[in-house]
Amino acid sequence: MRQGRRDGFREFAAGRSEHLYRSACLLAGGDTRLAEDLVQETLGRMYLHWRRISRIDNPAAYAQTVLVRAYLTHRRRRPAGERPAAERPAGESGDPGAVMVGGGDPLSRMPLLRALERLAPKDRAVLVLRYWEDRSVEETADAMSTGSAAVRTRTSRALARLREQLGEGPAGFAEP
Repeated sequence: MRQGRRDGFREFAAGRSEHLYRSACLLAGGDTRLAEDLVQETLGRMYLHWRRISRIDNPAAYAQTVLVRAYLTHRRRRPAGERPAAERPAGESGDPGAVMVGGGDPLSRMPLLRALERLAPKDRAVLVLRYWEDRSVEETADAMSTGSAAVRTRTSRALARLREQLGEGPAGFAEP
């Protein structure tokens, strides 16, 4: 019986890890190390309660909720003096945007990633849930432990901030 639960969790984790990682990269503003930590934390929390979680209708949606809450908790706990570097350290390679969007023109992805990085953590989380995860207002509100009206307001303001940074049209995405 116990082995069956472990196998069930392993199957779930193998099937959802890549999607969780993409979402975590967006939440973390392209910080792949933080994204990996968030996915590990999410899967660890789910493993502890897998017996109960495996019986719910949509464990994948629950995993996304756990991921967003882990991210928001991380942002609240981050020391005030810690600031992300403007440039990646020498020797670090790879395009985090390629992992998230799965192909396409990297020049059109990077301005969006930089703009997402500059948003407040809750603004970034609401946009990732609403537009990357394609969640409803109510599902987003539940994941973020807030009300539907707050989600609508935060979404509107976060989109306005993105428009300010990127410009109104597609040309804003093509800036290097």
